[in-house]
Amino acid sequence: MENSVRVKICGLTDAQALRAAVEAGAAYVGFVFFARSPRNLGVARAAELALEVPPGVAKVALTVDADDAALDEIVDRVPLDMLQLHGSESPARVAAIRARFGLPVMKAVGVAGEADLPALEEYAQVADQILVDAKPPEGAALPGGRGVAFDWRLISGRRWPLPWMLAGGLTPANVSEAIALTGAKQVDVSSGVESAPGVKDERLIADFMKAARGELR
Repeated sequence: MENSVRVKICGLTDAQALRAAVEAGAAYVGFVFFARSPRNLGVARAAELALEVPPGVAKVALTVDADDAALDEIVDRVPLDMLQLHGSESPARVAAIRARFGLPVMKAVGVAGEADLPALEEYAQVADQILVDAKPPEGAALPGGRGVAFDWRLISGRRWPLPWMLAGGLTPANVSEAIALTGAKQVDVSSGVESAPGVKDERLIADFMKAARGELR
């Protein structure tokens, strides 16, 4: 029997991978606007891809400490359903972006240990969703998409008063275990469905979707 887990395929860069994600049943598709990422898209290309997304699939822009001017350009030119903030944005900044742009905001919060858990409660007060991700090490070039997981037992049984999504090192091989341990109803994957950095693999996308739904044995 299928479960109700919703999947976000993030870091899509071409139409073929986008179609594979949609056909496999992704609930969200993510476009990255961060120059240092191998998945970075220009605004023009993102706008083209976003127009190919069918109704009912949420289009998400991932940004990292973007200023209002950068966000203005993205929101003005790309038809979006949600902004994902993946940098060191403060709760006040999250609230300001939500108010200014009128789009739902998902805030990524890095977790490495117990000390990181209070931040989840704090951001849950100002965001529409939270993304519980593996915390990058000090000095890391990328805030996410590194294929690294955290100890899922840290959030086992925890709940927040808003939708949340599990991320960080998820793959077709481990996503069902991650869901079982955390109770996640939404999961996010990027590098876990790639054959090389920034290159999505259609078979891995399909396998991930099946595993997340409990269909892959």
